[in-house]
Amino acid sequence: MIRRISTKWVLAVLAAVVVPFVGFAWYVDGKLAHRLSWDVVHYFLLTRAADLADQIDREVLRQGEDVAGWAGDPLVGWCVAVDQGEEAAFDEVLESRFNQLVRSDGTFDLLLAVSADGEYRVSNTRDGHDQPLPSETLERIRSRDYRVADWFRRARSGELVRIDHHAAPLLFPGAASQPADPARRHVGFAVPVRDPVREEEVVGVVLGLVGWDFYQAMILDARRRDYFQGLIGADIYSSTYAWLWGSDADTILAHPSVEILGTRVSQPPVELPQLARAAQAEDWAMYPEYEFRGALKNAAFKHCRPDSERGFGWVVGIGIDNDDIYATVNELRNLLINATSLLLGVVVLWTAFIARRTTRPILELERHTRRIASGDLDARVEVATDDELGQLAEAFNKMTADLRESRARIVKAEKEAAWREMARQVAHEIKNPLTPISLSANLLKRARDEGSEDFDRIFDRTIDLIQRQVANMRSIASEFHAFAGEHEPKLRAFDLNELVEEILDLNAAWAEELGVRVVVEGEACSAFADPNDVRRILINLVSNALEAMPEGGRLEVRVSPTEQRARVEVRDTGTGLTGEARERLFEPYFTTRTHGTGLGLAICKRLADGLGGEIDIEPVSEEGGGTRAVLSLPCAAEPS
Repeated sequence: MIRRISTKWVLAVLAAVVVPFVGFAWYVDGKLAHRLSWDVVHYFLLTRAADLADQIDREVLRQGEDVAGWAGDPLVGWCVAVDQGEEAAFDEVLESRFNQLVRSDGTFDLLLAVSADGEYRVSNTRDGHDQPLPSETLERIRSRDYRVADWFRRARSGELVRIDHHAAPLLFPGAASQPADPARRHVGFAVPVRDPVREEEVVGVVLGLVGWDFYQAMILDARRRDYFQGLIGADIYSSTYAWLWGSDADTILAHPSVEILGTRVSQPPVELPQLARAAQAEDWAMYPEYEFRGALKNAAFKHCRPDSERGFGWVVGIGIDNDDIYATVNELRNLLINATSLLLGVVVLWTAFIARRTTRPILELERHTRRIASGDLDARVEVATDDELGQLAEAFNKMTADLRESRARIVKAEKEAAWREMARQVAHEIKNPLTPISLSANLLKRARDEGSEDFDRIFDRTIDLIQRQVANMRSIASEFHAFAGEHEPKLRAFDLNELVEEILDLNAAWAEELGVRVVVEGEACSAFADPNDVRRILINLVSNALEAMPEGGRLEVRVSPTEQRARVEVRDTGTGLTGEARERLFEPYFTTRTHGTGLGLAICKRLADGLGGEIDIEPVSEEGGGTRAVLSLPCAAEPS
């Protein structure tokens, strides 16, 4: 590759253009990127901490307003009024409405309406997935005396009560012993229910409990979210995560590592008191750099709304590994690398385009050279220029034309030689029977002219000889025609066993005269081929076998189907095959006998190939004596 002209051009352009640009990119990366990274990351940590705190405040405010809105429903007031004698008529309707509200909102685990004297009135009986609450949970909710609950007393006095992160005994009695399980923790909202007529009178309380796993999911979702998207590419800050502390700025309420939920930041296993002090001292700032679980980190925090502003005063934090802070540097570096790569690609493509236009005639010449080497002498190179390459293309085309003419002369000479050889063979084969015909005709003429008494006998013998020799010449002509002419087989299914029996019957007298014992074995078998072609092949094989046993012997013929093939085996105990004869059996004009054209097996081979079959002839044993010929044809069951 390095020796190609186009490659050398590309390397030269790269050295002249790309190297200076790479140096500039390195300078920008080294001098500017590190200076920018810290300021950018600190800004976005502070911004995203504030965004997450605002998001949590909005959810807390929404959930409190939802409970207040439901408590203001006149239906709720009628149900919880202690002096309403028919309040039971509304319980079933309100229960259905509470079930619908829990299912549609998706954040509340419990909606409960309690009368002014602390007695249960109605609650949802199905959870947010529309599954029934456990019967023991419902029994615990219905049988509880709510007068002792602090939230009830405060709401009964007209106050809207926000219940901070806690273990709700109504739903999970033993949840206080499992602080690390968000599903057993809740926040609540208790809202007074006022009389629909006398609005100043509190007739009950509505309690809404929100599952803490909702806020835990918000923290986990904040970890998955790309906080720096838009400034840099996605998924660079893989270590970014969020957390939520209690209003004391020391208790961990939500965190990706659930095993530390409920623990204090200032105490083991976290033991980062400097972070707690920083969050207690300011409302919104950066934490001091710290080490946690073997990694140096930076983080920002923001306090949520306090209780005086209808919030819980939680502390939201967003942190990141120091190693990932350099992601902005990496992003700038990637930007420079991409720009360099783009420039490199444009330069390479443009240089390759110019180089290809210049070297295309050479490549075209090489391609046509390969075509000529493979025998395609019609290949011509298009001459598109008048320069040295155009002159080379013209010389190439002239050379190709000369080669084509030379090959045409050679082919013509080979054909003429082949026809001369064919004519010589035909003349030789026909001349042999003509000699006895001519001698017999002269003898017959002389016997007539001399009035010989044996004229009738000579006439009969001469006619018989002429007829036999004419039949012999007809056979010779037929063999030459079968070898040299075109033949289209007529395929059909036929019984191979019947055809074998027919051929053996035709040669039965000859076999008896030679003293050859014929044995036929095999199974019923049908072939899909041209019966006339198969007949000709088998006649030739049987004839060769009988001629190989002039002193008698044994001829075995076996027919058998094998998978998708029909198989005929002809075995004799004759003189066998020599090594030379075995190698040249199917060559035209080759014969080991003193008579015949030597075309019989060559014709058999051609016929078998045309039928999609195979023919093989080999000695029975390496010591000699006996020959085995096998013809394989397609079965009738698979006429492919």
